Amino acid sequence: MLHTPRSALFVPGDRPDRFDKALAAGADVALIDLEDAVAPPAKDAARESVAQWLQADKPVVVRINALGTPWFEADLALLRLPGVAGVMLPKAEGAAATLQLREAAGRELPVIPLIETAAGFDAAREVAAAPGVRCLAFGTVDFQLDLGMDDEGDGLLPFRMQLVLVSRLAGIAPPLDGVSTAIDAPDELLAQARRARRLGFGGKLCIHPRQVGHCNAAFSPSDAELDWARRVLAASARAGGAAVAVDGKMVDRPILLQAERLLRAGGQLPEPAPK
Repeated sequence: MLHTPRSALFVPGDRPDRFDKALAAGADVALIDLEDAVAPPAKDAARESVAQWLQADKPVVVRINALGTPWFEADLALLRLPGVAGVMLPKAEGAAATLQLREAAGRELPVIPLIETAAGFDAAREVAAAPGVRCLAFGTVDFQLDLGMDDEGDGLLPFRMQLVLVSRLAGIAPPLDGVSTAIDAPDELLAQARRARRLGFGGKLCIHPRQVGHCNAAFSPSDAELDWARRVLAASARAGGAAVAVDGKMVDRPILLQAERLLRAGGQLPEPAPK
């Protein structure tokens, strides 16, 4: 999980019959949810079902219950099991819980903290800088509830932008945008995902398999973008470092880096060697 998944698909932790289906849905990450998707009386049984299903050849991310809930400590035991490729921490409001996750796992387990409360947003820099955090996720529905908001669009814009900035300052992958309740409205979902990408998000949380393909497409470079990026690199190479224009626009270093980023995202350029 070096990069933000374009799509992260939730599957209820008390529905083991859907786990394999979630893996086969085409999402970059399958998220087994022990928190919101499971009613309190079913928490223990769901945890046991997940433990029995987990296998090393079926990597998933598990959303455990939040710190301070009656189920948090028991959920931590799952993190040592094979097949757990990452953990999503709900209601993240500081670095302490993240450190507990790493200690409980006994290994370098990627953590995706969910920023979904006012306190979590206020502590976002601390959360993003905690060891093991690969990217933040924006829990938009719970965040609106906590702040008494009723505006999923422009009202959340400053918070979205701040999470992108916080992620960049912490040197972690771009954040995951929150879920869309538009299951049978692909145009609406695409519009939301494309807006999130324009703001600097790297992917989106999904609540239904029908959303996965649209999110993958929205967060992948288009054919036109890849064609432009190839032409930019080719023109720059021919110019040998001299000033050059592509499509009537000057190509400087930021434009060249943008083209390289697009080609890497499209799998057409290798990742740079670590320094």
